[in-house]
Amino acid sequence: MSSPFHVPAGSRTPSGVVLPTDIDPFHRRLHRIAPAGLIGNTTQTTGMRRVEAISGKTVGARNLWMGQTHVPASTNSANHHHGASETAIYVVSGTPAFVFLDLEGDEPVETRIETGPGDYVFVPPWVPHREENPDPDVEAVVVIARTTQEAIVVNLDELSWDGVTPDRPA
Repeated sequence: MSSPFHVPAGSRTPSGVVLPTDIDPFHRRLHRIAPAGLIGNTTQTTGMRRVEAISGKTVGARNLWMGQTHVPASTNSANHHHGASETAIYVVSGTPAFVFLDLEGDEPVETRIETGPGDYVFVPPWVPHREENPDPDVEAVVVIARTTQEAIVVNLDELSWDGVTPDRPA
């Protein structure tokens, strides 16, 4: 006996979405990743620790990466960018600051965005930046989602746009 909620590939869901006929069962199920299942074997940047939850490696994602970043108390990360990937950040705990070079004037200006729990930050592709945790007692924890299924991280010697372009990354 089939479930009343089962919709065969090639037919329409109750909301009208047509399911692809070539989708395999692995990509039709939901995946739970418990905190103990987070993977620390991802590209790292000095001063912070990234852990991976949702990716091609963990759940077969094709266009998405999601995980956490932890910045210890009184610590700054190294400068870096995320290549062609857009990054969305949700602040879970702490008061991290995000530092980048604002290009709206004649000369780049180092700019800080101060955040707290519940805040969101958008990092466009290729933007050199760093995370800072000025709090002397509390670790900053953020959830990150990226538009690539792998965590693109390009570590930089300095907070600079020199050599950083979509055609020629640093």
